[in-house]
Amino acid sequence: MLEQSIFNGLMSSGIYVLIAMGLTLVLSILGIVQLAHGEIYMLGAYGVYFLSTMAGLHFLPALLVSMAATGLLGIVLEKIFFRPFRSDPERAVIVAIGLILFLQQAVFLAVGGVPKSLPNPFSGVINVGGIVIPMERLIIVLGALVFIAVLFLLINKTKMGQAMMAVSQDRDSASLYGINIDRTSSFAMFLGCFLAAAAGGLVGSITSVFPGMGGVALIKGIAVIILGGLGSITGAVIGGFIIGMIDGIIPVFFSTQVSSVTGFVIIIVILILRPRGLLGHE
Repeated sequence: MLEQSIFNGLMSSGIYVLIAMGLTLVLSILGIVQLAHGEIYMLGAYGVYFLSTMAGLHFLPALLVSMAATGLLGIVLEKIFFRPFRSDPERAVIVAIGLILFLQQAVFLAVGGVPKSLPNPFSGVINVGGIVIPMERLIIVLGALVFIAVLFLLINKTKMGQAMMAVSQDRDSASLYGINIDRTSSFAMFLGCFLAAAAGGLVGSITSVFPGMGGVALIKGIAVIILGGLGSITGAVIGGFIIGMIDGIIPVFFSTQVSSVTGFVIIIVILILRPRGLLGHE
């Protein structure tokens, strides 16, 4: 049913936007492409799994704790691994690749490669205009919308948000105006990992959790920020919505492989017309 597919597209859109916004924040503030972002997404999902199954927390508090812990991990990663290479993006990429391998192998050795499944956090379905929506999928859509809204409020209504905007536009000028670049970078990394963990935890409620799950998430996130425009939070939202709706609707008429190809064809066409993406800036 087309209506059901549209809702699935909205769900995918919310997840892609969360991943892409995190990538965009780190790229804008630190000036690096955080290729280990998919592994942060994976850690967020595992955090929810273990907090739910071993600590006995309900899904929502488990999600929030996992997000906070993963965000704090992001601060550690920024200070130790990325801050020394802020002026050397090429080496930062090599560091990120090393983190991908390390985190994947560490998780594999710790918990094994067998996929894990969360207990269903929200049972039942609701019927909206003839569309049958499982509660756990509705929670994903609503949760993604809440986190997206909170990020926009934080950026536009707080001093730290304004500081991040200033650093993203001109780091040297921001420093001259008294903005603490190191603190702002750490906070951006915290938020990026916080959002990635949110996406991973939400997805983990309906799919399996396994060490290699971050690969597809990273590819989708990079596709979204290229489409929306590098450095644009609003572009990440628009790009995520476009790619998510393609993934939700196209399989109704064609195969899943066709939907993936369609997304990349659209990206190529848009980049031909607008090389900086939909809302990208120099």
